[in-house]
Amino acid sequence: MHIEQLRDFTIAIKRVTEHFPFDETTLVFKVMHKMFMMVPLDRWEKGEQNIVLKLDPEKAIELRETNESILGGFQQGRKPDAKYVSVKHWNTVIVNQDVSDAQVCDLIKDAYQVVVDKLTKKLKAELENL
Repeated sequence: MHIEQLRDFTIAIKRVTEHFPFDETTLVFKVMHKMFMMVPLDRWEKGEQNIVLKLDPEKAIELRETNESILGGFQQGRKPDAKYVSVKHWNTVIVNQDVSDAQVCDLIKDAYQVVVDKLTKKLKAELENL
């Protein structure tokens, strides 16, 4: 999967926006101002195609145990001053290895849904009415 395909798929999901809130190399996708995916673009340029997704903790444990290309938290090797994310909720997925493009798309949809499910009733209603 190319980065353009990844972006096009994700941005097409209802009410998804893209941002660079941390730095100029970490692309963040949000729904209703809530983050569900990060893409370290500097790594993609180096051939390390990783995405970081917010997933259900129980499902994430199962995925990590059955797939070497899914790791807890943000994959090691970031800058020393980088902000880290919770291993419980966030998962690094190494794209273009053991995880198929279809699985990547399903995981992105799962991450989106995890965030949507946690929205307030007001935000859920706003999302539904768009």
